[in-house]
Amino acid sequence: MADIRIHRSHRLGLAKARKTAWKWAETVEEKFGMECTVIEAKDHDVVEFTRPGVDGKLLVTADAFELDAKLGLLLGAFRGKIETEIEGYLDALLETAKPAKPTAKATPATKKK
Repeated sequence: MADIRIHRSHRLGLAKARKTAWKWAETVEEKFGMECTVIEAKDHDVVEFTRPGVDGKLLVTADAFELDAKLGLLLGAFRGKIETEIEGYLDALLETAKPAKPTAKATPATKKK
């Protein structure tokens, strides 16, 4: 068996991290045929995912995502490719979920007399 461990820090806060994790779960269900179960707690969520040859969980907190997966014998041979794809998708989700940078507030123009 091959293990995949991915850690990503973020500044989303728990509410936005939860939404991002739900989006991740929906995508892996659709794209990879995973079965996902979300277990919500007060200060974190756990997304458990499984399919033949893969079992794992994604821990979602206010400041990080921790993914741990175990690949079966056949998928273990593709560990590098699978890990790269998971990292790429998780990074892309985090990039789109980033809070917008504050913009300078426009000050009203003053009229000269």
